[in-house]
Amino acid sequence: MSWQPETPFDSLESAHEYVGLLMETIADARKELEADVATAGKRPDRRLQALQIVQYKLEKLESHFQASSRLLNDLRTLRRLLLEERAAMVRRTGTTG
Repeated sequence: MSWQPETPFDSLESAHEYVGLLMETIADARKELEADVATAGKRPDRRLQALQIVQYKLEKLESHFQASSRLLNDLRTLRRLLLEERAAMVRRTGTTG
């Protein structure tokens, strides 16, 4: 019986995919927010200031998720390299230790 992940974070691949979906959601929210800022920009008030803060926070969040995506990708690449190295050693020596 093969192991099956139970949550979106049980494997690097599924975590990477989940982060990608979150990044898409953030991008959609930023687009909607741009329209709200443009509409509110006609009359500067607290609402505009709040929208600008939200805009800044979304930019920061997007930046963090981009970094997380790169880190997950690096980890996947390193794992593949290590597994291939281990498989090559097993083929050469005939042992798993």
